[in-house]
Amino acid sequence: MEMIEFNLLKAEIEAQVKEIERIYNEVEDRERGAQASKAKLESLGYQLHNLYCAFEYLFKIVACCFENRILGMLSKDSTQCKVLLRRITLSVEGLRPPLISNEAYRELDELRAFRYFFRHAYSYELRYEKVKIPLDSARRLKGLYQKDIAQFLDTVEKEIDRPSCD
Repeated sequence: MEMIEFNLLKAEIEAQVKEIERIYNEVEDRERGAQASKAKLESLGYQLHNLYCAFEYLFKIVACCFENRILGMLSKDSTQCKVLLRRITLSVEGLRPPLISNEAYRELDELRAFRYFFRHAYSYELRYEKVKIPLDSARRLKGLYQKDIAQFLDTVEKEIDRPSCD
């Protein structure tokens, strides 16, 4: 990877992180009163759904940059979403470091499962207890993902700066 490619990747990641932070603000806003209001609870569920979608888009940005063919390989079914999430935790020798830690993976997997449930629960009434689990995961994730992304970018940049043995 050349420095110009890295700068483009970094700019795309930073833009997506801003979107993730915007959604986190929406989650915090919707959380107030969600136990007492069905509309607020449904809105909170929708924002948690959006939060995972924003993270998944971030993963696709990174995968597209390093693995190029990943987007064509992924379909919309939940197993492929899980494959992408798991793959982004891997360090791929000669290609890229992991984007997220295993700890962040566990929280994101909870959000992924909730997104699947939320999208397919047409006749199911949403209950606060069902939303609280991914909400707690989102809170824990907030303290993890920025550190993981900073470490990822730092590692990639150091690889660019390191002289090659050619």
